[in-house]
Amino acid sequence: MALVNLAWSRRGFFWDGRSPTLREQALHPIIDTLEMDETLENVVRKLSASRLYRDQFIKAFGNDSVTPERIGIALEQFMFSLISAQSKYDRAVAGFTLLSESEERGRQLFLREFDPTYKRKGAECFHCHAPPFFTNDRFMNNGLDDDASFVDLGRELVTKSASDRAKFKVPTLRNIARTAPYMHDGRFSTLEEVVEFYNSGVRRSATVDPLMQFNLAPGLRLDERDKADLVAFLKTLTDDQFLTNPRHRMP
Repeated sequence: MALVNLAWSRRGFFWDGRSPTLREQALHPIIDTLEMDETLENVVRKLSASRLYRDQFIKAFGNDSVTPERIGIALEQFMFSLISAQSKYDRAVAGFTLLSESEERGRQLFLREFDPTYKRKGAECFHCHAPPFFTNDRFMNNGLDDDASFVDLGRELVTKSASDRAKFKVPTLRNIARTAPYMHDGRFSTLEEVVEFYNSGVRRSATVDPLMQFNLAPGLRLDERDKADLVAFLKTLTDDQFLTNPRHRMP
């Protein structure tokens, strides 16, 4: 998931919310065998041997004691600073630019309720991805699979409640054009595939969220122009100023 605007997230981190705080989340990749496959003890030893890092710990904490807790706090504070709010969408909202005809039509589809009579198109996106953060910070089953197809049980593995089966954290859509592949398992490679899934591919299961009711067959019935306009709008959420900020790159 994208590391952006995390200071406003309050419901746990990782797709399944296994870490209640960002400082705890920050340490998991270090010890995970599928990621860094390190030990916190060895990381503490290496940082303690570096004069550069000892000086940084003195500046941050008052002395040069390196501990896992302090490493987590430092990483958390840096991630809290990763704020993205200068996309074309943001500039348009502020009145500094205008969306194109396609982008504006996509915005209207994004923010409009579905009409069961099909007299007016609506894509229902805003219920889960409302501005300004473009996430509701909840754990939801968005209908990727039916009951017989679940491979990853998601939030259920954390809460041990069957009502949380296949529920995952709703990600922000900010910078979504730069964060492929999509969904918790990366099954979709393009935004076009994602939009088509919500248009016609949502599957029924015992825990699929009620908000997906109109996405179930026969679906939203968006045409090619509708889908292209939605993708055009999603691309306005790209914040190049944030993505090219030298503070976010390795020294």
